[in-house]
Amino acid sequence: MRIPSKRALLPVAAATCAVTQLAAQTDSRPNILYIMSDDHAYQAISAYGDPVGLLAPTPNIDRIARQGMRFDQAFVENSLSAPSRACLITGLYSHQNGQRQLAEGIDTTKTYFSELLQQAGYQTALIGKWHLVSQPTGFDHYDILVGQGEYYNPTFIHQDGTRSKEEGYCTNVITDKAIDWIEHRDQNKPFILFVHHKACHRDWLPELKYLREYEDQTFPLPSNFWDQWEGRLAAQQQEMTIASPHDMDIIYDTKMYLPGDSSRLSGSYVSLVERLDEKRKKEYWTFYDSLSCDFKRRHLEGKDLVEYKFQRYMRDYAKVTRSLDDNVGRLMDYLRQAGLLDNTLFVYTSDQGFYMGEHGWFDKRFMYEESLNTPLLMRLPEGLKRRGVVDEMVQNIDYAPTFLDLAGAPIPQDLQGESLLPLLREEQGPKKWRDAIYYHFYEYPAEHMVKRHYGIRTERYKLIHFYNDIDAWELYDLQTDPQEMHNIYGQEETEKITRQLMKRLHRLERQYDVPSL
Repeated sequence: MRIPSKRALLPVAAATCAVTQLAAQTDSRPNILYIMSDDHAYQAISAYGDPVGLLAPTPNIDRIARQGMRFDQAFVENSLSAPSRACLITGLYSHQNGQRQLAEGIDTTKTYFSELLQQAGYQTALIGKWHLVSQPTGFDHYDILVGQGEYYNPTFIHQDGTRSKEEGYCTNVITDKAIDWIEHRDQNKPFILFVHHKACHRDWLPELKYLREYEDQTFPLPSNFWDQWEGRLAAQQQEMTIASPHDMDIIYDTKMYLPGDSSRLSGSYVSLVERLDEKRKKEYWTFYDSLSCDFKRRHLEGKDLVEYKFQRYMRDYAKVTRSLDDNVGRLMDYLRQAGLLDNTLFVYTSDQGFYMGEHGWFDKRFMYEESLNTPLLMRLPEGLKRRGVVDEMVQNIDYAPTFLDLAGAPIPQDLQGESLLPLLREEQGPKKWRDAIYYHFYEYPAEHMVKRHYGIRTERYKLIHFYNDIDAWELYDLQTDPQEMHNIYGQEETEKITRQLMKRLHRLERQYDVPSL
């Protein structure tokens, strides 16, 4: 049920009374546990069948897919951390919620769906990464990382405004806090718990017990690793290339230095390692000293050096995801032992996708598939029937209305996402669903220098416009060119599909009230 926005709703006493009555009558409504990692590529989840995930398997995340649903076309609206998180919490596109770029603050006049769930009688909690300028709103409890957070002995901001440095590995600490909150909640009310991990964000500092994991593993180069980006002007001008010593730094990113001299100290990641106690610091540096000495002896150059950087990147990333997967399993096992799992919507996703060497890149931002498409897996509560692979196109603006719908709470009219419950209720899904999604990236000029762009993706085609200090269009046939290597915009026999996509794009812009550039 769609209702007017919060600003029109809250003064109405009758509406508040109705919500209170709803909460009183539906104590058995499903719980929601929403786990969101950072920069976790779907390619790095073994349930998706990519070589990366299969070589560094994620058995606990795979359990969600095996017992529930794996979404193969789950897209973000803006492939960047804070804007993506703002889309989640508001159910609105970036141009509507105000958080278009990292430095911009979310529009605090907008409704957080957590506020509406509170009104509907849900307990609400957020633990882990927040990464928005404003403080969390609509939460009975929160315990958030400072900014990006730290992997080792992270500092948390508590709801009373105090801060404390917590001993342990960040992924484990967040899960510890999540379980502790569930144990001490009001057991007479349903809950929604947001578990937001720092992993797998850049720095890729592993839990020490996994320091040596995957060191014998050789990850295959993606087939388009040596892409030269012909016919794609914006791709030629980015700064997120593994090969570039500027983009992927040999010390900061791959942690290769010359032990015993000042070059190790020049790595800005060192301050993060220094958070460890003396015993653990020694263990960390002993391991990377050995690797760095070996690296120095090799005298690598050219393609050999680039491929070496790729392997170091992949191994460290896989180590971080190993701990992440462990903790997904911990939460699922805890809910089962507590008798809560079968009445809980258990969600795993990432704030966006990530490049595992495709096009020669790391990071995200582009509208190309690896960063546009995010992992999404759900284990459904009793009463929702669908299982297996979901091919319908969904977007992160859909999560807010989905959770409200599941809770039996009214959905504000201004939310731009759609509830996913129609996809979850039926074994085959609804006959009619969205046939296109809109994307818009604004963070330029900024780190990695990806140009501003917007576009439309349908089941088969993708049309992108790069703008601002550039004016370039790209068109891809995803059926014949799934890796997006061949820009066919302007080529003969593409005129008709281009016109159709332009028309559909303008229709989406009107539907979502996108301001003119």
